[in-house]
Amino acid sequence: MLRRVDGAQPETCEVMFDSNKLELPRHSNLAASLLAAGVTRFRETPLSGAPRAPFCMMGACFDCLVKIDGVTRQACMETVRDGLVIEPAHGEGTHDE
Repeated sequence: MLRRVDGAQPETCEVMFDSNKLELPRHSNLAASLLAAGVTRFRETPLSGAPRAPFCMMGACFDCLVKIDGVTRQACMETVRDGLVIEPAHGEGTHDE
């Protein structure tokens, strides 16, 4: 579990990832929080199906693509908030506008 700089336990909220309930730190970076919670596969590549997870953590590589409430987004550019429904972006290769 992530901790604040002062060592205190952060406030958490419940999200769903791939039909599993997760308690993640509220307002934290979504990609970092999912990695800390043990999620290691965010999507697969469209051509080979190779697994992908966050790499650059700054929005350049698109390896952290997930579907949030049905829309493809970069997890590294999102924050954790109540009620997120997140699914792996199976075969997705670009960001939906």
